[in-house]
Amino acid sequence: MKVIVCIKQVPDTVEVKIDPETNTLIREGVSSIINPFDMYAIEEAVKLKEKFGLETIVLTMGPPQAGSALREALSLGIDKAIHLCDRAFAGSDTWVTSFILAKAIEKINNFDLVICGKQASDGDTAQVGPGIAAHLNLPQATYVRRIDTVHFDTTPKVMVVERLLEEGYELLELSLPAVITVVKEINEPRLPSLRGKMKARGADIPLWTNRDLDMEEEKIGLSGSPTQVIKIFTPPHKEGGKVFQGDPVDTVDKLMEEIKDLIH
Repeated sequence: MKVIVCIKQVPDTVEVKIDPETNTLIREGVSSIINPFDMYAIEEAVKLKEKFGLETIVLTMGPPQAGSALREALSLGIDKAIHLCDRAFAGSDTWVTSFILAKAIEKINNFDLVICGKQASDGDTAQVGPGIAAHLNLPQATYVRRIDTVHFDTTPKVMVVERLLEEGYELLELSLPAVITVVKEINEPRLPSLRGKMKARGADIPLWTNRDLDMEEEKIGLSGSPTQVIKIFTPPHKEGGKVFQGDPVDTVDKLMEEIKDLIH
């Protein structure tokens, strides 16, 4: 039984810079961290490992520096890590990113669950987790705040999760294997232990390129992405609105006249 966690390394700053030629993030020279929501995905996988004895694998797609994120995940209790790194992957949008991750998950095989953070802090699209489920044709649940029960001894295997809504939550039963994305309410991420850090430092992390996944190059990277950033600009400054002062009754009358003028 295996649980796969998909993580992303993101810039540790709110001052994100964009390459004006490619319209992609500039990552060189910027300190990076594991996407905060992915930390909850890692913690939930480790908790499942401790409860059920599952094997846990962390997966990321990114440049060579993303290997440090994988080692951090290993220090937190994940068993194995795989790094998807190839220039052919550069510029992939969310659809192609989820496609590449899905191909790697297929190659790992014999998994019960894929866990992702609900969204990445640099893109905020919340599309990669659902995209993986779509490419693998698997059941999915997004915004999971709690794994209620898991039954590995039934046919099919099933799990029940609580999915966060704007007002309350809903219970969903998923047949496994499945994909879930988690929110911060699901747990409290742990700190790495000294033993975990030592293990992570010496861990062998395989590097998978497109040669390992055997995808058509025109279907990946920037050229294979159906969505592309054409232009990035700062919205023009908006002038302030009118301020009405004086007697409340007169102010309401003036406001109503302004609204009528706008309508007509």
